[in-house]
Amino acid sequence: MGVATQAGAGPEARLTGTDIHKSFGSLPVLNGIDFSLTSKEAVGIIGPNGAGKSTLLSVLSGATPPTSGTIHLNGTDVSALPARNRAVKGLVRTHQIPKPFSGITIFENVLVAATHAGARRKSEAYDLALDALEVCGMMDVANRPAESIGLLDRKRLELARALATAPRLLLLDEIGGGLTDAEASELVDTIRSLRARGIGIVWIEHIVHILLQVAERLVCMDAGRIIAEGDPQAVMSDGQVVSAYLGGISE
Repeated sequence: MGVATQAGAGPEARLTGTDIHKSFGSLPVLNGIDFSLTSKEAVGIIGPNGAGKSTLLSVLSGATPPTSGTIHLNGTDVSALPARNRAVKGLVRTHQIPKPFSGITIFENVLVAATHAGARRKSEAYDLALDALEVCGMMDVANRPAESIGLLDRKRLELARALATAPRLLLLDEIGGGLTDAEASELVDTIRSLRARGIGIVWIEHIVHILLQVAERLVCMDAGRIIAEGDPQAVMSDGQVVSAYLGGISE
């Protein structure tokens, strides 16, 4: 199915964060996180409000630097590299609040991602953009202005833009929010298809029942730390995780 089908081809990709700390002013948000992901797995992240989940994705993807700690991508220290450079190396994230480029079409939004964030030549970028739109079920609205679509289609567009970079590792931040049960089921099918392509997934999600349909490993964060990690069902029954959930599960 186009060039993007080959996104996961090649040697195993690996992302490793070691002793990651992040503070905003005097407020610590991440407190010594060790985290790893390979292109052969899907990892779910859960936790209460303010646990640091989205901040972890921002640090791993290069959107914000860690206060201390190191991040390696395929064995290379990328701690100082910005998000665009990490995207070229195959590491991309989506955001909770999609912000498409206005004044251009949905297709053009995805093409920009393939060309600039993915650093692809024109013909390859075109194929990647079409493939990403097809995977996300947006071919029928590809020529609509990006600012004319609703929230759910904006979420699909956010995912399509990430896929158009041909990632090896994809970090998803609550893309299931606001979906109906039917739409959530379609999302699960889409993410499973990405796993079949050899793309490693990290997925933060507050709709836990859909997350558990995809995650092979589950991480629970609280107060900037990982408090439980491992088999999803075992994590969900962990006493600390149950206690953390009393404060809510979205960030």
